[in-house]
Amino acid sequence: MAEKEGGVVKKGHEEGMKMANDLLVEFGLPAGLLPLEDVIEAGFVKNTGYMWILQKKKVEHNFKMISKIVSYDTEITGFVDKKRIKKLKGVKAKEFMLWPPVSEIVVDDPPTGKIHFKSLAGITKTFPVEAFAAGH
Repeated sequence: MAEKEGGVVKKGHEEGMKMANDLLVEFGLPAGLLPLEDVIEAGFVKNTGYMWILQKKKVEHNFKMISKIVSYDTEITGFVDKKRIKKLKGVKAKEFMLWPPVSEIVVDDPPTGKIHFKSLAGITKTFPVEAFAAGH
């Protein structure tokens, strides 16, 4: 994969989760955005912003504060930038009976306390950033 060339790779759950969380914090995104389990590998290419996370199995997480179930696939990829992840793949949010893929996540800058999730279908949902703090 050309996107992975020149990237930093961390193997195993502890190292992979630490890298994913460090990236979120570094780019001004909530630390609890990726509640993953059994991470196999995480990587990041600094000059392009490309990141990837591989985990053993799909994970569903309920963000209780906003009553939202989010599904994280075995492979999650995207481009991380200041306060945003774009071209995101592998993340879906349950909307009624549908699971539209989340293609972009943006935190307001300057901060308003809001985070926006955009899907390829053109749907945008806005939530309080604190709903995605670590441990929620």
